[in-house]
Amino acid sequence: MLYYDVYKLFRKVNDMVENNKDKNKLKKDNKFEISVEMKQFLESSYDGIWITDGEGRVLYMNSANEEISGFKRSEVVGLTTEKILEKKLFSKSAVLKVLETKETVTMIGYNYITNKRALITGNPIFDEEGNIKYVINNVRDITQLESMSKELKDKQKIINKQKEKIEELKSIKINDTSMEKLGIVAKSPKMLRIIELAKRVGKFDSTILILGESGAGKEVVAKAIVKSSDRSEKPFIKVNCGAIPENLLESEFFGYEKGAFTGANNKGKKGMFELANEGTIFLDEVADLPLNLQVKILRVIQENELMRVGGTESIPLDVRLIAATNKNIEDMVSNGKFREDLYYRLNVVTITVPPLREREEDIPPLVNLFLKQFNEKYKLNKVITPEVMDIFMEYDWPGNVRELLNIIENIMVVSRGEEITPEFVPNKILNSEEMKKSKVNVKGILPLKEAVELLEEDLLNKAMKKYGTTRKAASVLGVDQSTIVRKIQKFSKKN
Repeated sequence: MLYYDVYKLFRKVNDMVENNKDKNKLKKDNKFEISVEMKQFLESSYDGIWITDGEGRVLYMNSANEEISGFKRSEVVGLTTEKILEKKLFSKSAVLKVLETKETVTMIGYNYITNKRALITGNPIFDEEGNIKYVINNVRDITQLESMSKELKDKQKIINKQKEKIEELKSIKINDTSMEKLGIVAKSPKMLRIIELAKRVGKFDSTILILGESGAGKEVVAKAIVKSSDRSEKPFIKVNCGAIPENLLESEFFGYEKGAFTGANNKGKKGMFELANEGTIFLDEVADLPLNLQVKILRVIQENELMRVGGTESIPLDVRLIAATNKNIEDMVSNGKFREDLYYRLNVVTITVPPLREREEDIPPLVNLFLKQFNEKYKLNKVITPEVMDIFMEYDWPGNVRELLNIIENIMVVSRGEEITPEFVPNKILNSEEMKKSKVNVKGILPLKEAVELLEEDLLNKAMKKYGTTRKAASVLGVDQSTIVRKIQKFSKKN
């Protein structure tokens, strides 16, 4: 029942008393009595209702209020509000505030018996002379409501966190569109994980060390990191550390002031680090740096500043560093060929790019990409036959993606017609050990058992090459691991 409804009904009964219209329902004497009808109405209320006189003395309290307050009406009817407060039954009284202000008062109180919180509204009823005759209190238990509100807030926090996580996942979701924006083509699980990691670490300014064989695509991964970062619109300076003469390394990296050395530009020159300020510098083949320059690069990373050759003042820097190498840099550290302190500075996050032979699913999309690029470049319309694609899938690609790129350009240039067939594939691929091992070579008629063994050997070689372990090979070929081990021993003896 709404408080306003209770208030209207009580005013109606009060008016009946004042106008002496129904003496049987409410007697006009010193005893406060409520009609049966009114009492039933008040008792049916979900909210607690209690009524005091103009001095704050309790005249009536319904059963709902007993439940909320934890005390019986017989214990408080006839007591003043001050006396009840002295008993420490509840924290505050709307009645006293109403009597003080002569206005409707709403507050939140706490009941010490039931440990409940309640929303209390006290409303005055005045006599003809403007004095407060009654105060009607409406008490609503909000303990559960507050608990639900807290739960909702907690759930909302969880929902908000989930939304943030979803947005984060959306931002790193790998699809053809996002990979195209990053300049990457990949289908293999290994490379997709690399791309996801690149997008994730791109959001941070941590130094990153990219490892991988020559031509595997380390620079492509570096570009993906940059494109995913807040520095994507800032300079991206690429430096091949192995391609700069040692006597020019320091001036190329840090720049020089005018007159720093013979032949120096009379205006001075900014170095690679300075050119990359606010952006990213990519040190490719960082393991080729001489030890004396490694010390100076370490200082730049630690101090975020540099000094030009021939200079006297430090220049502040804000540069994100990405390094890459195809060498075993840990062995170089162990052998004293690379500074340990610089290695740990570079190796905050490591990304290892797998060679192309370990991600053969990437070969077809890479072939199609390079075909498209060279068709556009040379204004051609050539396609590769399935037989050529099969050859590419079998080849080991020691030169990785760079070798594949060069081979595609080669066969695009030397082939005749619009179809590229196996005859145009370079002999170094056709005559490679992989191609020889990948073919079942049946010379003439031979017993079926021998032919089956040749096929088994070929399949086994392919499975071991692709999956690396006898357990995985056995799973793919649908046999026990012991069978794979036994056949490997058998074929190795035969060969």
